[in-house]
Amino acid sequence: MGGKSEKSARKALKRVRLKTWQLLLILIPLVFITATLFRFDHIKMVELKEAVLAADEAENDEELATALSDLKNFTFSHIIINVVEDNGIQNITFGTGVFYLEHQYIRAATAALEEAEQKLASDENPNGNVFAKANEVCRPQAIANGWTWDNPNYLNCMTGEINKYPTTSELETTIVASIPSTELYRHNYASPLWAPTLSGFALLACLIISVVIFIRFLIWLVLRLAIIFLKNH
Repeated sequence: MGGKSEKSARKALKRVRLKTWQLLLILIPLVFITATLFRFDHIKMVELKEAVLAADEAENDEELATALSDLKNFTFSHIIINVVEDNGIQNITFGTGVFYLEHQYIRAATAALEEAEQKLASDENPNGNVFAKANEVCRPQAIANGWTWDNPNYLNCMTGEINKYPTTSELETTIVASIPSTELYRHNYASPLWAPTLSGFALLACLIISVVIFIRFLIWLVLRLAIIFLKNH
């Protein structure tokens, strides 16, 4: 009786082992295909992201809006695996990672500063155009040090110079309130963990095959232990 049971266990073990090897032969090339599809999606995302930055640099708001929409739609509908650097540390994320529309921000900040300059250039101010006076001091420093309009050093210089005038207690608030927040020009589109794309279905197939292989390995292990147990009895 024990010999028949051992023989049946060996036959079952042999069947499981053969099917497992077949699955492994399918899984190995499928993993490479999946990785290649993910690479293609990542390259496409980078191309769309570069188009956004190029439109921003060209100061073409219409093209920029279209490029942003294309990037967002693609990222939201594909699995984008990306490596981003944060304070010298590389992290894996799903999506575009953080990027800024620097040129659009500079244009908005410049317009806001010009508007603030007009507000401060009042004939009723006994100190005259205090904005222009502060700008005469701070602009050379900004050019020498490469400060942009949103640079804290430039803003501190401007507000510090303006505050030297006793009748301008509210001018710092006027300037700071006029400059838009950099968060308005910060973008970070996150992709889904799974999407119904070629790479998504390939990933799903890899996961299913891997789970089946793992289950079959457990079955093989149980059968192996059963054979050892039957031998001893």
